[in-house]
Amino acid sequence: MRQEQGAGPQVTGFSGTGFKVRDAVFPDGVILTQEEARTWTPPAIDALAMADLGDALESEPRPEFLLLGTGAKLVQPPAAFRRAMEERGIGIEAMDSRAAARTLALLRAEERWVVAALYPLG
Repeated sequence: MRQEQGAGPQVTGFSGTGFKVRDAVFPDGVILTQEEARTWTPPAIDALAMADLGDALESEPRPEFLLLGTGAKLVQPPAAFRRAMEERGIGIEAMDSRAAARTLALLRAEERWVVAALYPLG
């Protein structure tokens, strides 16, 4: 991974199945908002619901979209989760977690307002 640019925490490396954010390691998954990185122990992808994200999407301004890293490979989230995101006016982009971490770095460098929820890599 490369140096952090732009506002908000981002993944600076990988550690086993988890993520490094600055000097912290998140082995089970991580949610990255504009303000913080927090530990996330996500449910199975087919059980993912809005409540599993806590208040990560409640910031002002509202995030443009959620980058959903689905682990070692791309897995589509449930249709009900996608509909719930659309009803809130927040887009969703699903991809494997490494790609989501790289995409977040690019978007933060562009000062875009996004949230990332990354499933562990293993």
